[in-house]
Amino acid sequence: MSDENTASRVPKFDGHYAHWSELMENFLRAKGLWGIVERGIGEPLDGTLLSDNQRILDMSNAKAVWESLKRKYGGNDKVKKATRNSLSREFELLEMNKTETVDDYCGRVTTISNKMRSNGSDIKDTMIVEKILRTLTEKFTYIVVTIEESHNIEEMSVDELQSTLALHEKKFKMGGVKEEPDQVLQVESRFV
Repeated sequence: MSDENTASRVPKFDGHYAHWSELMENFLRAKGLWGIVERGIGEPLDGTLLSDNQRILDMSNAKAVWESLKRKYGGNDKVKKATRNSLSREFELLEMNKTETVDDYCGRVTTISNKMRSNGSDIKDTMIVEKILRTLTEKFTYIVVTIEESHNIEEMSVDELQSTLALHEKKFKMGGVKEEPDQVLQVESRFV
């Protein structure tokens, strides 16, 4: 394995500190460098010259940089709690827009739930599945009832729900059924 391949695998910081710090810690541990971040190093003894690697990886600076990033992006407990509360509220208020596709809506819900998890919230897949089912547009009403009656929601994954809903959405579009709820229910009731 060349150094170029190794260098390209260094986790890039994208503003999501919690996720990045876990990736970076694992990367540094794998390279045997985590101790540098944790402990730092003392000054070299008189007459001892630092190697190029030691100069580049000035361990006390690496520790200082790590701690600075941790304080800036990791936040303290109050900041984390405020962020969790804000994300929880955003999650509670989510609803599917009439012009939104199932994939887009599930993507929005998943993005917010992932942010909640990375900030320490314990949000289960069941909660996400129930949230999506509760907040779909009216055109999905009969599909939601069918899913709730025929599936164990407790065991259903978000991906499974999303693919089921996307299939029904595709059938709406292919079948020429107008997506107004009254018409969908009328079409459904004719076949019962």
